[in-house]
Formats: sequence, C-alpha cells, structure tokens
Amino acid sequence: MIVAAKKPIEEIIEQVKGLRSLLVLGCNECVTVCEAGGKKEVGVLASALRMYFLQQGREVNVGEHTLERQCDTEYLEEIRNSIDAYEAVVSLACGVGIQFTAERYPSKPVYPGVNTCFMGAALERGVWAERCQGCGSCILASTGAVCPVARCAKRLLNGPCGGSTAGKCEISKDVDCAWQLIVDRLKTLGRLEDYETLSPIKDWSTDRAGGPRKVIREDLRS
Repeated sequence: MIVAAKKPIEEIIEQVKGLRSLLVLGCNECVTVCEAGGKKEVGVLASALRMYFLQQGREVNVGEHTLERQCDTEYLEEIRNSIDAYEAVVSLACGVGIQFTAERYPSKPVYPGVNTCFMGAALERGVWAERCQGCGSCILASTGAVCPVARCAKRLLNGPCGGSTAGKCEISKDVDCAWQLIVDRLKTLGRLEDYETLSPIKDWSTDRAGGPRKVIREDLRS
C-alpha cells in the first residue's frame, strides 16, 4: 500500500489561514490503513482547524468528507454538488489522490494534508516499512521475493557490497542488508545456486526516469 504521514498542523494552518471556508477531504484506502488520512483523521484535523480559527476570532466553515478513493473519477463525483461551498480543499489522500482531485476540480486550490512516503507494509501497529519503488520491471523472481531496488541502499542487482557487516547495511546498524536477506531466503528455498548467477543490467526504461508512466489495458478500455 501507499504509506503516508500526517503533515504538521502548523504547516497546514500556514496554507489555509486566510480562507473563509475549506473542505477536509479524506480517503478510505491506503491512508486509512496507515492512519494518516481516513475518516478519523479528517475529524481530528477539522476540529483542530476550527479551534485555531476560533482562537483567531474568525468564523470559518470547515467541512468534512471522506471518499472511498480520491484516485477514481467515480468517487470524486460525490462532492460535485457540494464543493462550490468551499474556497479550497485540504486533501488527506496520497499525492496521487491530491493531484487527481485538483485535476477534477481545477478551480479549487487543493492543499496536501499528508506527506506521501513510499509503498510499503505494516511491520506492527504504527510501524510501516518500504518494500517497493514501482520500478516497472519486477525482478523478485530471481531474488527470492526480496527487492534490492527498494531495500538495498545502493540498489545493487548483484550484491552484497563491501560495506555490509554481520547482515547489516553500512548506512545503519538498524537496517538489514538486502542481499543478506536475499541469500538467506534463497537458502531457505533450496535455491542458493541462483545467487551465483549474475543478474544482467536492469532495464530501467520502465522506471520513472522517462517521465510520468501509464499502464494501458486495451482489454479493459471501453
């Protein structure tokens, strides 16, 4: 899932302090799971903004709404009849949802209420870790389903480097060496001989270096 973190309330206030009305817009997908932008977080942020405006002696209309997804036109249409009541939107969706909302309602400023961090998984309650960078050409079949692109600091396709020590990366003793994880995984699978096969130069043409990417499924297009 896409993992996001709440922006400091001071940063959000700086964005909206001159408004007379605003809509705090949440998303029921990834940001709800990582507890950064769901219905609960919408309520908390809206309450904090109302309190700020009251302390300033101003009456500001702070609305609340949470969509199933902000990256889907169908769900964005839910606010079509109500969005004109607000000067701007504070979106608690990921960066994708924020941009898509802005594209759908071009006359409304859309401010981010979260920082989009990475694609990851929950290690435990309140702890998420990066697992994928969306490189567009997955190599997990040859690395025991451990991604060196996302988990190796140097993105090495043939490792480990000379900086790893006792299974830890040289950047921090708290970071596992991705290639140690790969070797351990291949050993568990009885495929350690795969480690001796050098990986060819990766095809980076599917990465984002070529600009914004698209996935097109002709069988699904209407």
